[in-house]
Amino acid sequence: MWFIAAMLALPLIEIALFVTVGGWLTLWPTLAIVLCTGFMGVLILRLQGLRAMSDMQSAVQNMQSPVLPLAHGGLIMVAGVLLILPGFLTDTLGALLLIPLVRSWAIKGFKSRFRVFAVQPKTADWREGPQSRYGDEVIDAEFSEVTPDRPALRGNSRWTED
Repeated sequence: MWFIAAMLALPLIEIALFVTVGGWLTLWPTLAIVLCTGFMGVLILRLQGLRAMSDMQSAVQNMQSPVLPLAHGGLIMVAGVLLILPGFLTDTLGALLLIPLVRSWAIKGFKSRFRVFAVQPKTADWREGPQSRYGDEVIDAEFSEVTPDRPALRGNSRWTED
């Protein structure tokens, strides 16, 4: 219900802000601000995708949870979308989301509403045998080593069919 009311109020607030700011700055500076923030939003979206991926990869390599870099990257992408949308309220919200402290507050607010389940990897060493990791279940299998001198035999398995 609140979401529907916000979606109905947003265009009215944006129109009121356009009229107020346009009367204060005149037409061309108002349009220049809207266009510049739109271009900034596009630039942020283009750059943030690559940065979010590198932040998540570095978190995983350092054996840390990638949830926090993912949340920051997601909020920066939301900020980029808000900057693309024409209007001063959405531009202000998008600019606020670019501030790391505001993003941290938003993440804390979302964290209280959502429950995140973390999967802990097994600490057993693979050399200890299958029982240490998978309980009593033993998987029986056959294998043959494939080297460049000895190609795999075709027709023995459906996995090698073209």
